[in-house]
Amino acid sequence: MNLFTRWLRSYGLMVTWELRSLRTVLPLAFVVQTMISSGLILGLGFLMHDITATQAQFLAVGVTVVSMITLGMVMAPQLIASQKQSGAYEYLLSLPVPRTTLIAAGLTVHSLIALPGAAVALLIAWLRYDIALSVSPIVIPAALLTLTTAASIGFALAHAIPNPMVTSLVTNVLIFVILFYAPINFPADRLPVWLASVHQVLPFGHSANLMRAGLTEGLASSVGVSFAVLGGWALASWSVTAWVVGRRA
Repeated sequence: MNLFTRWLRSYGLMVTWELRSLRTVLPLAFVVQTMISSGLILGLGFLMHDITATQAQFLAVGVTVVSMITLGMVMAPQLIASQKQSGAYEYLLSLPVPRTTLIAAGLTVHSLIALPGAAVALLIAWLRYDIALSVSPIVIPAALLTLTTAASIGFALAHAIPNPMVTSLVTNVLIFVILFYAPINFPADRLPVWLASVHQVLPFGHSANLMRAGLTEGLASSVGVSFAVLGGWALASWSVTAWVVGRRA
């Protein structure tokens, strides 16, 4: 058996292990995503009251993005933190499979399980505001890159931070950043200039920009830059995770 065939076989086995280990968590993850999505759509609608068509599009796409990235950046690292506390983390690293398959399988599973919640979020927004969507082919690479980048960042945080309690604290802070301080549900020009500048290099606003490019017309700009920024974050996160996992004896 050559190295590539062994890697693929190991990858398939680890994907199966991930799915089986998460079988009790998947329903809860879906419920949490749905609650967050419906709560944001309805709650922000109450606050804003008379929402224009453009505001409704920002909110609909934004809530979908929040649903996509919170699972990868928040729930995934918390699950890994719990594995560290239970001892399952060390057990996984001791398995006779390439460690890159551990990372790849985790990224695959946590990216894919975010899709149902994101679809429900978009459906709820469409039913609530009767928004006009303009779906373009760019939505597929935009969604895949958004999901992959979010999961990659979450995995990098979980693997790089040795203390599970610190991981939990960081992810809890991320929730507030994503919900209230990132240009996801609203345009970046509503932020203070310095904060808008910071978000030029952070992945949150760029994720929303890419999804707006794929689901609306005229609300996205500099799509190529957003692809490049998210791609850079994904590559950097993979590098950090591979380094941390690879150096553990």
